[in-house]
Amino acid sequence: MNTLNEKQVNSQPIRILHCVAGIGRGGYETYIMNLYRNIDRTKVQFDFLYSFGGVYKPEIEALGGRLYKIPFITEKGPFAYTKYVRDFFASHPEYKIVHSHMDKFSGHIMREAKRAGIPVRISHSHSVASSGVLAYKLVKGFYGFMINPNCTDRFACSKEAGDWLFGKGRSDVNVVKNGIDLKKFSCEDNRDREKLTISCVGRLAEEKNHTFLIDIFNEVYKKNKNAQLIIAGTGDMEQPLKEKVKALGLTQAVDFMGDCSDVNALLQKTDIMCLPSLFEGLGIVFVEAQACGVKCIASDRVPMEAKVSDDIQFIPLEKGAQYWADAILSTDVTEKKDNHSRIRECGYDIGEVAEKVQDFYLKKYAEL
Repeated sequence: MNTLNEKQVNSQPIRILHCVAGIGRGGYETYIMNLYRNIDRTKVQFDFLYSFGGVYKPEIEALGGRLYKIPFITEKGPFAYTKYVRDFFASHPEYKIVHSHMDKFSGHIMREAKRAGIPVRISHSHSVASSGVLAYKLVKGFYGFMINPNCTDRFACSKEAGDWLFGKGRSDVNVVKNGIDLKKFSCEDNRDREKLTISCVGRLAEEKNHTFLIDIFNEVYKKNKNAQLIIAGTGDMEQPLKEKVKALGLTQAVDFMGDCSDVNALLQKTDIMCLPSLFEGLGIVFVEAQACGVKCIASDRVPMEAKVSDDIQFIPLEKGAQYWADAILSTDVTEKKDNHSRIRECGYDIGEVAEKVQDFYLKKYAEL
């Protein structure tokens, strides 16, 4: 790794400001924390400008990160939000590198960071579509137009995610893989062989398509009463999903386990990971599942970069619940295969990813 440059006074680490909506256990938040745990924190430290709290707050503080909370744009409106962001940058001139993970709202962050004279402004795409009602999407779209004129660097978790946020065909988008800790996601086999365990890990939000997942499981359960579905995650859709499960008479077969702090342990008990997403920036849970040797069934809306082994198949959503159920029931789950070497070859080792990102920060800082 690079050594500290001369601008780091008294050998203090450079501090990177990550701008996020929240610090809960979501996809991109987990990615940032994976980076944070694996960088050399004597050289690079992470701080956070956020609006919604979450489970990562104590760990961030323990790792030496600073946390700054401001109301989100949906809470106070765009004018008040602009003032909060502008005032923050004015009172914190120490930040020379800002790394924003806020979808199209990153345009707002990039604009205000540029106005504040922050020299390195990174916009990072973690998705391929906007969620929410039409008015919300229109507001996000407005800010999305501000990204390219105001950012200095463009990151994306996949080519599709880069095309969506920055425009197709750009040669200046840096695809940064969502690395995972391969020591943690081992292919240890702790399954109950008398059951067919289907798991789904993801925020309980419309884009994850849990409603269709429950329809799929309903068809599976009709043919295999030893099947069980474990749904890990929290979100706005939780109550409607529980009501649907109850209406279908599946309460005894479906487990809503809530926020999952130990995804690797869940995967080691899982036969099949199924997530029929409407869209995904990458679908890192599929990489984690393949690391644990779990067979995966994904929608064809998931980027092909998530395929790091032969243990994943992509199915069009249009095929319907019965087709998906038949695919699950015909999947051979006899053995779990170690895919770690292939995952490293595909660039998903968090140690290597963290080193590349850290070197990027240090190089940018040295050029200031």
